[in-house]
Amino acid sequence: MTAATASGTAGGGTAAADPAVRLNGFDWQALTEEVNAYGCAQTSQLLSGEECRSISELYEQEEKFRSTIDMARYRFGSGQYRYFGNPLPGLVAGLRAALYPRLLPIARDWAAKLGTPAPWPDTLDEWLAECHAAGQTKPTAILLRYRAGDWNALHRDLYGDLVFPLQVVIGLDEPGTDHIGGEFLLVEQRPRAQSRGTSTLLEQGHCMIFTTRDRPVESRRGWSASPVRHGVSTVRSGIRRTLGLVFHDAA
Repeated sequence: MTAATASGTAGGGTAAADPAVRLNGFDWQALTEEVNAYGCAQTSQLLSGEECRSISELYEQEEKFRSTIDMARYRFGSGQYRYFGNPLPGLVAGLRAALYPRLLPIARDWAAKLGTPAPWPDTLDEWLAECHAAGQTKPTAILLRYRAGDWNALHRDLYGDLVFPLQVVIGLDEPGTDHIGGEFLLVEQRPRAQSRGTSTLLEQGHCMIFTTRDRPVESRRGWSASPVRHGVSTVRSGIRRTLGLVFHDAA
């Protein structure tokens, strides 16, 4: 699917209503099947190149962010990322709110298979209110920037006791043109088996839906939780920027 033409920019209000409409055109049954099978799935194009650039340009506006992380300093890899502060830019907030209800059926299905609580209400606002009541009040939308030689170590984005089991990263640059390398990596430790890795080239304006912490895997004994971590391979040249959307806030 090709993204619809949108007016407005990352910080404006007119584009914020568009993501939900565009998401209606995705094949959610196929995406759900792929996420269930592999722990991740790349969607069709959601954002235009212009919208991707408008989000990328926010990186230099330090007042929009609550924190900047140098990955090498914390041994997270190499590169830099910034957490948005509140209020989120209009398009970023709209994407997060529009994607949450699309991922909610998968989250609830996984909880049912694993026999675990499914505390997630129908809307993102209700869920974030629960996070805030539990002391998780810091926004977790994030802009990541990788240059040549940068990479991201395998990790999980938990941030507190309240966790949504899926998250999304959106490619903002064009692979092969803006950068070489920097594949999205996902590694799953399967029960009583060797780890399984998945490598995906994230296209500009496309979403990668993936597991936050673990996912259900069927075995002869029923369903087991399979731990999953994600990261980014080394960027060999150019610059790779992405928008990360986590659906729980941080303590």
